[in-house]
Parts: sequence; structure tokens; C-alpha cells
Amino acid sequence: MFSYFSQGKLVRNEKEKKLVIFIEGNIASGKTTCLEYFSKTSNIEVLTEPVSKWRNVRGHNPLGLMYQDPTRWGITLQTYVQLTMLDRHLSTMSAPVRMMERSIYSAKYIFVENLFRSGKMPEVDFAVLSEWFEWITQNIAIPVDLIVYLQSSPQTCHERLKERCREEEKIIPLEYLEAIHQLYEDWLIKKTSFNVPAPVLVIPADDDLQKMLHRYEENREKILAGSNV
Repeated sequence: MFSYFSQGKLVRNEKEKKLVIFIEGNIASGKTTCLEYFSKTSNIEVLTEPVSKWRNVRGHNPLGLMYQDPTRWGITLQTYVQLTMLDRHLSTMSAPVRMMERSIYSAKYIFVENLFRSGKMPEVDFAVLSEWFEWITQNIAIPVDLIVYLQSSPQTCHERLKERCREEEKIIPLEYLEAIHQLYEDWLIKKTSFNVPAPVLVIPADDDLQKMLHRYEENREKILAGSNV
């Protein structure tokens, strides 16, 4: 299943090169709609965030607990997010193209970073998560050929959150979405905060469903070309 390259990183054995694409963006930026659109293509494997796992770990809901008390439960959720996202990254690919909803990178660079910067994650918790993340990325190959950034305004995301009414998201304020947005902009647009592991294709994502589907169709060839954007 796994072997070592000369660089010393643990990698998944694959007989041929396959394309890996991350779909990144704020909460309610339209990632699910994007993935549903591309899932209709037979040669594309779509992996959504394992939210059902985050809501139920042997009867416990670390996602809900984190939103209620991030200082207490932030490290609990984010440790599990790191584990489940790594499992997604390393799973055997069933198609020539894989599209993933977010990644282990955005889990650390966006959501863990936001908890720490907002004062809701103790420094010791942040240090432990950072050590784990650095070990993972230094010792395990996380392949990615393209990052598709669905760039949406925090205001648009907030309106969409109100419409979809997911239980854990009812208490998310606009200020939280603004902070997540700024972290994404610094990472993928300004490229001033953290390493960007692949080329970035930016798709404006404030429009309604029909316009967004048309935009995905327009960008289809670019996306499936992977790193050649």
C-alpha cells in the first residue's frame, strides 16, 4: 500500500500519475455545489469533508462542542479533523481525477490558525497541533496538483448559512466568517502567510446557483488540466 521515495516521505503506491484537486473556500462558499457538479463526470472521484464523523465520534459531537466552547474543545475537534483529512488524502484513488473538499492544509492554515489568533485556543494546544502538522507534512507525501479557491464575500456566506440551517452553524457570527475569509485571502491570494502547495485557480462564488453552474462549466477544462492553469 505504501512505500518510501528517496526523499524519505511515506507515499501511496500508484501505478500511474493521477490528478488531485482541492476545492477550498469559506463556510457556505459553494463547495458542495461545485463537487456535485463535477461528481457527474465518470472519471472524477469526489471526496467531501467527513463532517458526519466530526459530528459523531462514538456518540459524541466534537463539531458541535467546538462551536459551543472553542477554548475547551478546539484541540479535540482539530486533532480529529487532522486525522480524518489525512485518511482522505492517503486513501486509494478510484478514478484518474480526485476532487477533495478542503485539505489538511486549510485545516491547519485556516481553522486552527483562526482559533489561535482569536484567543480561543491556548498556546500549548496550538503548539501540539503544529508539531503534528509539521511531522505529517514532512514525513508523508500529500499530493495536490491544483487548488480551486471559491472566493466569496463573508456577507454572502452568512446569508447562505441562514438559508441552509445546519444545527451547528446557527451560532456562527459574521465576524467568524470575516476572519476565515481574511485567512484564505492571505494564504491563496496574497500568498503572504503560509506555503501554497499547488497552483491556484480563483473562481468568484457570490452568484446564484445557475450562474455558478455556468461558471464551473466555463472553467471545466482549466480545472481538469490540473497544474497547467
